[in-house]
Amino acid sequence: MTEPPLKPVLQKPPGYKELNLAAQPVVRPSARKLILPSPMNQKNKKRRSFCRGCCCFLCFFLLVLIVVAVAAGGVLYLWFEPKLPVFHLQLFRILKLNVTDKSDGSYLNARTLGRIEIKNPNSKLSLNYGDIEIKIAAGEGTQTELGSTILRSFVQSNENKTSLKIETIVSNETVDSGAGRKLISGNRTGELIVNVGAETKIGYMVNGRRMLPVKIEVTCGGVRLKSLNRGDMPKCSIHLRRWFL
Repeated sequence: MTEPPLKPVLQKPPGYKELNLAAQPVVRPSARKLILPSPMNQKNKKRRSFCRGCCCFLCFFLLVLIVVAVAAGGVLYLWFEPKLPVFHLQLFRILKLNVTDKSDGSYLNARTLGRIEIKNPNSKLSLNYGDIEIKIAAGEGTQTELGSTILRSFVQSNENKTSLKIETIVSNETVDSGAGRKLISGNRTGELIVNVGAETKIGYMVNGRRMLPVKIEVTCGGVRLKSLNRGDMPKCSIHLRRWFL
């Protein structure tokens, strides 16, 4: 038998698509989420901004206050021209000086009399003095105490001079026998070196109003007794200690 002829295979035209094939899904980029600031974050930002503004204002206000205070202090200083008082050792006498040697040592009995002159050089300011602690010593190198006393507080008016009387007494104070003999010899020849020290607080006063006081140390040292006997009035030195609140 003769085989039937084969049918020719038809070619697909260009652009032909199979209808039975499933359509391929198209991948699309995912949309970005828009992140909105939360109300809490906005409140925190406002609070931080407010705090920064307050700090800046406070710093500026303090700076203005400091500048004003410095300017006012400068004007007051130029107006009042505050000065420290001037101290002079006006008088010093040893009224009694005995050294007694005993079996258990040497004992000193002494009595001194002195005066300190204080001058207030301020023309617009009074001076307020606290209690003044006075200490008397004599000798070179190792000094021997000749007693101490306390003068009560007082107020000194402007451009005023005040003379303070100082009296000290020492009874049965133990001293080295060599130092005792030097005291006796120096007192007799006038070569004895006298040292007077004082500690007190002073404060300026304006129309009865007291300002902050300052503690001072006054030293009238290295003065020979014969110089004082001639009437010399050596000037004392003043050292500032610290301010009192």
